[in-house]
Amino acid sequence: MKRKRFSQEFKAKVAIAAIKGQQTANEIASEYEVHVTQVNTWKKQLLANAGELFGQNGKKQQADHEQQTGKLYEEIGRLKVEVDWLKKKTGHLG
Repeated sequence: MKRKRFSQEFKAKVAIAAIKGQQTANEIASEYEVHVTQVNTWKKQLLANAGELFGQNGKKQQADHEQQTGKLYEEIGRLKVEVDWLKKKTGHLG
């Protein structure tokens, strides 16, 4: 028999349902057609890694922001040099 592969989104949906506590693990397992042990495992994984999810996103956003800021400063510098050169060529620079 071939093993079932579940998407990350599906696992998250099942784990969130388990965390809500509105249904028992057995009810969730029946609803999503997975084993009760799997429901509990995904719930534990979500609870254990929830802090990392927010931490990684913040670090990645900060790195992206710094990279974008660096590119913008680089472009500003290049444009300033071009403006100064054009002013010099046209005689507008004191």
